[in-house]
Amino acid sequence: MKIETLLKKLEGVQTLESVMSILNADRRRATYYVHRLRKRGYVKTKRLSDNTRVYDISFENKLGGISYYDIINQNSPIKVAAPKVYKVYGKKAVIEETLIYAIKTRSLRTILAALALFKKIEDWMTLYRLAKKNRIERQVGALYDLSRRVMRKIPRMPKRFRNNALPKKEYPFEYMIEGLKSKDFKDIENIWKIYLPFNKEDLEDYK
Repeated sequence: MKIETLLKKLEGVQTLESVMSILNADRRRATYYVHRLRKRGYVKTKRLSDNTRVYDISFENKLGGISYYDIINQNSPIKVAAPKVYKVYGKKAVIEETLIYAIKTRSLRTILAALALFKKIEDWMTLYRLAKKNRIERQVGALYDLSRRVMRKIPRMPKRFRNNALPKKEYPFEYMIEGLKSKDFKDIENIWKIYLPFNKEDLEDYK
């Protein structure tokens, strides 16, 4: 089978079982096809928490670039399988930009994994600018306070950032993920008027 045909058939996030199903091939043959694509630079391999091997197969992988999910997985003990390929080309994808992207996904696991990025924040001005542009300053503030509650060595948020991000009295509560509230971090929720989607048991991987 030609490489171009393989790439077209398998583009996306696959497991060996899904490759076998798509190509109607046995395990040995499916492994060979993935190997051919990997040699050409089209495959990135990841392991999930249950040790399942996942193949991110895309033409964009050959071009280089890095995805926001790559950055999260490089920095977090909680790994995330990208629902789609989203690469950043021609510039360095920064931690601050990745954190904003993660919050905007409204994905429970993606936001949970992205908490680890607060350890790497260096440019608070950029983070605030991006948060304000996307109208999620309070979400960033609430997640920052949560990260300090469960992790060590989190850089201190500048007072100016915090003061500017804190809600005014008339601000209503907002959900980070619709319908989800925390039973364990209500004090943080009340400070930022943001409902957090996590409880203590969700954060075990950070201990």
